Amino acid sequence: MAKIVSGVEFESEVLNSNVPVLVDFFAEWCGPCKMIAPILDSVANELEGKAKIVKVDIDQSMALATKYKVMSVPTLVFIKNGEVVDQIVGATSKDMLASKLNALI
Repeated sequence: MAKIVSGVEFESEVLNSNVPVLVDFFAEWCGPCKMIAPILDSVANELEGKAKIVKVDIDQSMALATKYKVMSVPTLVFIKNGEVVDQIVGATSKDMLASKLNALI
């Protein structure tokens, strides 16, 4: 299951992670965000231990959203070794997410 992280946890959970991380920048009021939430949880469970998925609420962590240039939600940012390596804006398929994360493992 995807964990919600705040600015305080972001460095340890994402930037210092020893596995690739998919960061889902979302908002509670966002319809497409709610639509992909079960997909993200499914991929997180399938890749547990190899990659992880975390969620950042843009309304609670505006500084992170600004830092990663989030202009609309959902924005999915792929991070490996503390660096952004890919990004998807908008809802996407489970196959696409799993494929992109598997390529980083």
